Amino acid sequence: MSANTFGTLFRLTTFGESHGTALGGIIDGCPSGLVIDLEFIQNELNRRRPGQSDLTTQRDESDTIEIVSGIFEGRTTGTPIAFEIRNKDHHSFEYDHLRDAYRPSHADYTYDSKFGFRDYRGGGRSSARETFSRVAGGAVAKLLLREAGITVKAYVRSIGEIDTGNDFEMGQLKNIESSPVRCPDIAASDKMVALINQLKAEGDTTGGVISCIIEGVPAGLGEPVFDKLQADLAKAVMSINTAKGFEYGEGFKAASMRGSAHNDIFIATGSGKIKTATNHSGGIQGGISNGADIHFRVAFKPIATIKQPQPSVNRKGENILLEAKGRHDVCVVPRAVPVVEAMAALVMADHLLRNRSSRL
Repeated sequence: MSANTFGTLFRLTTFGESHGTALGGIIDGCPSGLVIDLEFIQNELNRRRPGQSDLTTQRDESDTIEIVSGIFEGRTTGTPIAFEIRNKDHHSFEYDHLRDAYRPSHADYTYDSKFGFRDYRGGGRSSARETFSRVAGGAVAKLLLREAGITVKAYVRSIGEIDTGNDFEMGQLKNIESSPVRCPDIAASDKMVALINQLKAEGDTTGGVISCIIEGVPAGLGEPVFDKLQADLAKAVMSINTAKGFEYGEGFKAASMRGSAHNDIFIATGSGKIKTATNHSGGIQGGISNGADIHFRVAFKPIATIKQPQPSVNRKGENILLEAKGRHDVCVVPRAVPVVEAMAALVMADHLLRNRSSRL
């Protein structure tokens, strides 16, 4: 069974390959009456699309979305929402040399091992181009969350060895789109751009870390025991291409802290509401949101395709020397920011709907 559907009540199914005719998806479970802002959805896709700057792959795709069902007179009807884009600028001939070759750290060998057959054109289904459908679905989820006062925002914390050194609050993220690498720290942003240009000249790649904040989350979202909120967030973002690590709140740092330092003390606000004095838990306790902002981070590995000759093997088990062709990112992290937001939004929209049945 091939798992191409994500979510329980708010569900997204995606389809398509990097060099196929089209990519798209179907959203099922979105409540009726939601106002659909097509300009907002397209803007989200523009943040992810290739060719948006000299720092990204120069594949030229407009990624203009076409919604073919589930919306009438600007609102959702409660029926499945289907959407797609057409691939136009795919240079499949640039991948002919990969018909029988396995690229190091790519999905070529593993897909061949699983299916006995693979689409070698740009990675086929394993290509990051599949994330178009996630961002489109996530944009609809964001519109639903907006109705509940919930906002999802991500940014680049580090690229390679360049690190901002700290996480930022929501109010500090208003201008991240003015940074070519979507980093709110101007000095760090300039260093990141210089590093990417350096690696581009060297034919090498690098990874980085994306931080995400979810603001306005009410207490009570999350499903014990196996669908804990952080567990679903982890699964969501770890399904993104090149993602290698996830942590929320203090994350791995918590392992070296004392309980007296890590505990979030509860405070009575006087208005009948309860909040915490600190947020070491990252807004989640016992797998359920506690009303504080949710903070998490995702680590991404370097892009596997480098412009340097690498030894590898082919389907016959013969040793070969592989030289990369085609158009590729040096660092995918800036373009992954809207993807992280989208996957987080899908999780939060799903749990928002699921929580409606938690009590009489």
